[in-house]
Amino acid sequence: MNRTSIHPQMHDLGGGFIVRRLLPAAQRRAVGPFVFFDHFGPVSAGPADDHDVRPHPHIGLATLSYLFEGALLHRDSLGTLQRIEPGAVNWMSAGRGIVHSERTPDDLRGVTRRSHGLQLWLALPAADEEMAPAFAHTAAADLPELEVGGATLRLLVGSAFGATSPVAAHSPTLCVDITLREGDGFPLPLAAERALYSVAGGFELDGQAIAPQQLVLIEPGDEPMISGSEDARVMLIGGAALGQRHMRWNFVSSRPERIAQAAADWVAGRFPAVPGDSEFMPMPASRPA
Repeated sequence: MNRTSIHPQMHDLGGGFIVRRLLPAAQRRAVGPFVFFDHFGPVSAGPADDHDVRPHPHIGLATLSYLFEGALLHRDSLGTLQRIEPGAVNWMSAGRGIVHSERTPDDLRGVTRRSHGLQLWLALPAADEEMAPAFAHTAAADLPELEVGGATLRLLVGSAFGATSPVAAHSPTLCVDITLREGDGFPLPLAAERALYSVAGGFELDGQAIAPQQLVLIEPGDEPMISGSEDARVMLIGGAALGQRHMRWNFVSSRPERIAQAAADWVAGRFPAVPGDSEFMPMPASRPA
């Protein structure tokens, strides 16, 4: 079967911090509720490197932060202060508006450190776009870990193989961290829309070799066998589609006029501040990413 694959666009977020952006893409704007998919690292940073993400706003989406290596310190305008380390999930629902930063923790600033992870955005259902903003942290030990066909599956969001993640999504959502070794294999769980991305290592779908670091779209109703041809780390994302969404900078909405209002509010300083973090990102003049 010929499957559509999306190859990453490389973006420099500043200071030499390069990310691979898979969504949105020309071939597909979204997979289920997932409207944005960034893979960063693995990268080593020295004491002089500054890869901090300064305070910036969001509306109309939920963010999912997930690390394979390193640590980040999340602050937001709700007053949240939360360190995230590998295997845990930070889930932030922006709703009508939130501001947050993600910085290197102070204890890691003076040393050489590694950074590797994913930043995913999910559109909120239209009925929840103006919900009160919220934040939830789920520790690595609280996420279900299963062995299926020899592979290790960590269920970040949604339900599969009789297990359910405690992370509360706003619409039907599936996000699974899969560790494969040669010879492991199992049929992919169903969802309305799905895609696979290999963080590291190649794998096979029904015997077809899939190279790492490309997003492979799975046809609705298809239950291909995913199998390991070598050691690989693969992410499965998917869920129910939510319809057309407009994006500009860090804003997502079903209504373009709402995005224009959010941009004007950020420029005018009408978003709430992040306690303990006085910096901010200026609104870029460029077109939407």
